[in-house]
Amino acid sequence: MLSGFRDFIMRGNVVDLAVGVVIGAAFNGLVEAFTKAFLDPLVRLVGGGDVAGTIVLRAAQGAQEAIVLDYGSFITSLINFLLTAAVLYFFVVQPMNHLNERLKRTDKPAVAEPSNEEKLLAEIRDELRRTRA
Repeated sequence: MLSGFRDFIMRGNVVDLAVGVVIGAAFNGLVEAFTKAFLDPLVRLVGGGDVAGTIVLRAAQGAQEAIVLDYGSFITSLINFLLTAAVLYFFVVQPMNHLNERLKRTDKPAVAEPSNEEKLLAEIRDELRRTRA
């Protein structure tokens, strides 16, 4: 039972996934720092900021407090998500795609070795040429 668990943990996929999660968490901190340092000030410069807005539903019979729906918080989170996605796309995804394209262009396709049939046919052709001459 323990050996099966050990085999599961030692598989490459599980280790790769664990490394990906750790790197993703570290990268998330990097993107958040970039957003706070550069994008948030630019948004405030244009006149944006946190979106404020709530809907207050009246209190139900016997309830002490009214129900408050904070849609402004949701819109702010949505804007932050879109800014984060834009940063990732323009500063990570696009440069990596461009780099991959450049590397693919420099790679030369491997020359395929002729199959046994092609080698045999070439030998027959060469033998026929030799016998005619």
